[in-house]
Amino acid sequence: MLTAYDYTMAKIVDQAGIEVILVGDSASNVMAGHETTIPMTLDNMLYHASCVVRGVDKALVIADLPFMSYQVTAKEALISAGRMMKEAGVHGVKLEGGEAITDTIKRIVDAGIPVMGHLGLTPQSIYKFGTYKVRAREESEAEQLIQDARALEESGVFSIVLEKIPASLARKVTDSVRVPTIGIGAGPDCDGQVLVLHDMLGLNKEFNPRFLRRYADLHSIMHNAIEQYIEDVKNVDFPGKEEQY
Repeated sequence: MLTAYDYTMAKIVDQAGIEVILVGDSASNVMAGHETTIPMTLDNMLYHASCVVRGVDKALVIADLPFMSYQVTAKEALISAGRMMKEAGVHGVKLEGGEAITDTIKRIVDAGIPVMGHLGLTPQSIYKFGTYKVRAREESEAEQLIQDARALEESGVFSIVLEKIPASLARKVTDSVRVPTIGIGAGPDCDGQVLVLHDMLGLNKEFNPRFLRRYADLHSIMHNAIEQYIEDVKNVDFPGKEEQY
């Protein structure tokens, strides 16, 4: 699984053979320049999700429900999820949280909308945590996370993202539930993995978490290409004879 936020990038990711595309509320960071995911609105997410869906032929497309679009009431959550399905055309939605949101998940699933769970470091709760450090190192929080995973499974989620937790705990969670787990900073024993596209392509050089592997350095490639374009224009080398009518 990889993220995507626009038509062009989604089309490339889909054609490369990725199985699941997440339209993450991380668009708040990589697309809009916010410090956290909290500013993202449902309308923001609907826009990004609809762009992605138009670029995808094969991948399963899941979209985050943003902060405060599902936490107040189960009814509001169902309306938000329904809009994401009808207006954006995604195949399912992702919600952050454990036992506290199981009734909400059941309501959405009962309406025929697939739900992906998200445990561990949940970025929408960053001001509650106060840090982006690894979660559930303490035994009590680890036990609660396993309990939350089982509760999510019982509520009807089809998979669970595990973010930034010890690899040993991610293994226990994966063994404790029948639904697939998808890790990000959670070690190799999850059933799948997810990264933010802009991070793994090296477009964002400021973000350097331990779990990130950069598969390209597109920042440097794009920077050099733009510098070359500027030089060619100023030297009247572009456009050339073959590039004019």
